[in-house]
Amino acid sequence: MKALTLTQPGGLEQIVVSEVADPGQPGPGEIRVAIKASSLNFHDLLVANGTVPTEADRILMSDGAGIVEAIGDGVMEFAVGDSVVSTFFPNWVAGKAFAGVGHFGHTPGDGVQGMAAEFVVRPVNAFTKAPQGWSHAESATITTAALTAWRALVVDGQLKAGATVLTLGTGGVSIAAIQIAKAMGARVIATSSSDEKLAKVKALGADDVINYRTQPEWAQEVLRMTDGLGVDHVVEVGGPGTLAQSINAIRVGGHIALIGVLTGVQGDLPTATLMAKQGRLQGLIVASRQDQQEFITALEQNGLRPVIDKTFRFEQLAEAFAYQASGQHFGKVCVEW
Repeated sequence: MKALTLTQPGGLEQIVVSEVADPGQPGPGEIRVAIKASSLNFHDLLVANGTVPTEADRILMSDGAGIVEAIGDGVMEFAVGDSVVSTFFPNWVAGKAFAGVGHFGHTPGDGVQGMAAEFVVRPVNAFTKAPQGWSHAESATITTAALTAWRALVVDGQLKAGATVLTLGTGGVSIAAIQIAKAMGARVIATSSSDEKLAKVKALGADDVINYRTQPEWAQEVLRMTDGLGVDHVVEVGGPGTLAQSINAIRVGGHIALIGVLTGVQGDLPTATLMAKQGRLQGLIVASRQDQQEFITALEQNGLRPVIDKTFRFEQLAEAFAYQASGQHFGKVCVEW
């Protein structure tokens, strides 16, 4: 079967279409899935370009959506023909994070073989059912980006109607966060360096927007927009380059969900300001399988659909990553067989 693998030492030019062994039929507690689509995340890009080292000939991609082709003995949750979507931490079934999810050792496309293959055979915990009526590309956006936004705002943030949410940029996590926040009755302030993209987030429902290129001290603008109080939640995808401003932008008792490292992996932190604001800085990486199931239930009830910027063929994965790295996208970039 075909798969997209990474030749060492990594780099987009090292992504190749390979012929690999078919995984065969599922054993007890396993399912065989025909993968139809995946979506690109920053973590996938870091693996692909060699920033995050992995084993030679690693099959790429954390996200995968497709159709169950066969089930092993004892499998009751799935049936042949079900549409399913993968989980980021197959070993995190439910509950709080634990030592086993403090690394990417079980994450597809990093610690184990990924979803950029025509077929996979995995334990049942590696998948959940997909939302009814969704395309495979739409479902593939759930695993990493959208579920992270859900955990940031709902699971950890306990978002309430009337709260104010600040989002940074217009990537997959941020766009999903805007949609979730608005669906739950929150006010959204969104930032971007592009007026064109800010117009698009306004069309999605964002209440206020800030161009951080023309207003580099955007925390002050957030305070002005909130009558000096600050926001209840920040979906912080930038990392050290934006974290200080996010701390300045929260209200007393506010919550920052620290998700991304787009600006690096370490930097100065204004701890005195964080203390004075009695803010909660919560680091997180995706969520549990149960969180994913609950999120999918919510999606089926509220009718939200993901924003997909562009879809490539799996064979064009390197081109898709280059497009993602360019920052041109608004929402998710997907690949399909």
